[in-house]
Amino acid sequence: MSGTAAPYRVLLCDDQELIRMGLRMVIDSQPDLTVVGEAADGRAALERSAELRPDLVLMDVRMPEVDGLAATRELCALPSPPKVLVVTTFDLDEYAYGALRAGASGFLVKDALGEEILVTVRAVLRGDVMMAPSAVRRLVERYVLPAGPGCGAGGPGSAPGAERGRLARLTDRERDVLALVAQGLSNTEIAARLFLGETTVKTHLGRVLGKLDLRDRVHAVIFAYESGLVRVGG
Repeated sequence: MSGTAAPYRVLLCDDQELIRMGLRMVIDSQPDLTVVGEAADGRAALERSAELRPDLVLMDVRMPEVDGLAATRELCALPSPPKVLVVTTFDLDEYAYGALRAGASGFLVKDALGEEILVTVRAVLRGDVMMAPSAVRRLVERYVLPAGPGCGAGGPGSAPGAERGRLARLTDRERDVLALVAQGLSNTEIAARLFLGETTVKTHLGRVLGKLDLRDRVHAVIFAYESGLVRVGG
């Protein structure tokens, strides 16, 4: 690839060999992506990540030894973590919300078409999130709200008072932007709604992520619901 950037390095982690084979075929078909390794469980994923330093890990959730949730939590706690994209069998897998809270940047359903896989992978590598806020809302509604704080699939959560305290770090305009992000609006739509430039919206969102110590848009949506800024059905 003389004269071009090196391809992004991808590690595949799934206990089903056929799934890994299918993902490898899709990813290795692209000049800007390359599969550098595979793992059949979370423990092997951690070992191979330390060895290979991938840019992105495609992580299954239900695996022997160490599951994808625990592996994601360890990977995302590293000083320079790879991006993690969770690969689930169902779009409401009970572990998906926990994986997102652990630091994953989104999730991909295993029966997704090749083009959808590539769009999602590239978006996550860019630092974006190709996961509809409606999917996050369904996860929040199903696994967090019925059980109350600390009882959802994602493990112990922060107390509502603590989350509201974090909200106090934001300006009124930053809260407006966060609320609209959680409602599923794009930056362009938020700009039109608030009569702002799109660059200004990006600046506000960047400040929101920084002040609240959130990784990306997915975690901003989760925080907006857990803090009570936005409510399901509201």
